[in-house]
Amino acid sequence: MADQLETIEIETGPAPRASVVWLHGLGADGHDFEPIVPELGLPGAPAVRFVFPHAPVRPVTINQGMVMRAWYDVYGPGGRQEDAAGLRASQQAVTMLIERERSRGVAAESIVLAGFSQGGAMALLTGLRHPERLAGLLALSCSMPLAATLAGEASAANREVPIFMAHGRYDDVVPLERAGTSRDALVKAGYHVDWREYPMPHAVCAEEIADIATWLGTVLRLGA
Repeated sequence: MADQLETIEIETGPAPRASVVWLHGLGADGHDFEPIVPELGLPGAPAVRFVFPHAPVRPVTINQGMVMRAWYDVYGPGGRQEDAAGLRASQQAVTMLIERERSRGVAAESIVLAGFSQGGAMALLTGLRHPERLAGLLALSCSMPLAATLAGEASAANREVPIFMAHGRYDDVVPLERAGTSRDALVKAGYHVDWREYPMPHAVCAEEIADIATWLGTVLRLGA
């Protein structure tokens, strides 16, 4: 059993009944996306709890074995060889975070799994296989890991889950074409993907944040 990840939490108001579990990218930590909460401008009620976990610390092959926070190892450019063991361990750890939100009174259908780069990959990996219907999956500047196993592992509960995928046209870390291949595979498998492209590198931009805020408001029914 994986250990419970350390997290940073921000609540937009008292007694949250919705949660966003937001996973950072390679080499960052849970503080990375803290500033996005006020930028989203979500209403104070109904309140949302943002959970920003710290990924485990591990050596990363592509970075000369340097030890840093990473959801899984990266062996080389292009992602052709995947760290299945690392991906599965982090999948289990992220699932534990979802279960913790459930234990705190948040319905699964009011939980969004979000992430950037490696974190976005983990959001797709975990969310598409989660046994309870989630509110949505937010996958930024990433591609889908372990794609070949999805057909046999996909959760029937999340076949209709809203998926927001966004990517920079000038991304030189995860090329746009690679992300587009993941999008096409999801669409072919029958998933509903809201795909967005922005004139940016491997980053997040103001227009994207505004679009995310609108999407979150819809899937979490914040205007209801």
